[in-house]
Amino acid sequence: MNFMQKRSSNLIIQKKNASKKAVEFIENGMIVGLGSGSTAKFMIEKLALKVKDGLNIKAVSTSAKTTVLAKSLGIKIVNLKDVEKINLTIDGADEIDPELNGIKGGGGALLYEKIVASSSEKNIWIVDSSKYVKKLGVFPLPVEVVQFGSEKIFNKLSSMGYSPKFRLKGQEYFVTDSNNYTIDLSLNNIDDPFKLDKELKLMTGVVETGLFLKLCDIAIIGKEKDCEVIMNKKKADHIK
Repeated sequence: MNFMQKRSSNLIIQKKNASKKAVEFIENGMIVGLGSGSTAKFMIEKLALKVKDGLNIKAVSTSAKTTVLAKSLGIKIVNLKDVEKINLTIDGADEIDPELNGIKGGGGALLYEKIVASSSEKNIWIVDSSKYVKKLGVFPLPVEVVQFGSEKIFNKLSSMGYSPKFRLKGQEYFVTDSNNYTIDLSLNNIDDPFKLDKELKLMTGVVETGLFLKLCDIAIIGKEKDCEVIMNKKKADHIK
């Protein structure tokens, strides 16, 4: 096994450890939001084992892929409109900073992920150690835009120096579950994520950004043998 293979294997172990820890926060009778992406997949598989052992929960999904996976494993999926509240959402992240703000959307489900996160009493993010960073921005920032006029938005982002790229699936534009396009911005570092988020959302045609700010309550950083659990100090009063 070469260095890259060993590193990849190690990160998978970290993701699985974070997922296992996160599922411990799920209690009987909860409405649980299920995230999307590779790390969330491990969490859903862990949760399914608990459901088979008798854990009684219902889940709200953040993507079509997550819905298919969860249902195939015996997890009951309900529509967001049919629940009064979501008790806990567990999702991955592409980057998390020390303030527990993050970039999400690498898996293409940022809009639904943000809607579910904003509807949740508590949000837990699970990541491997490579995703915990001092400053956001190395990971490309996804921006979801409507298809109509998307080239104009792209040109505007380019003129602003944000180095945009349309996300592709093969030779075609990637289309989200909400029938939008995704434009990824190569920023390298984000000095003020709140200012940038506001700036982007003021652009006509931008649906949502991958900046998830003031949403995470607990970050679980997977390690090779255990996990680091980081509580959001500014939201600590809401964490039990």
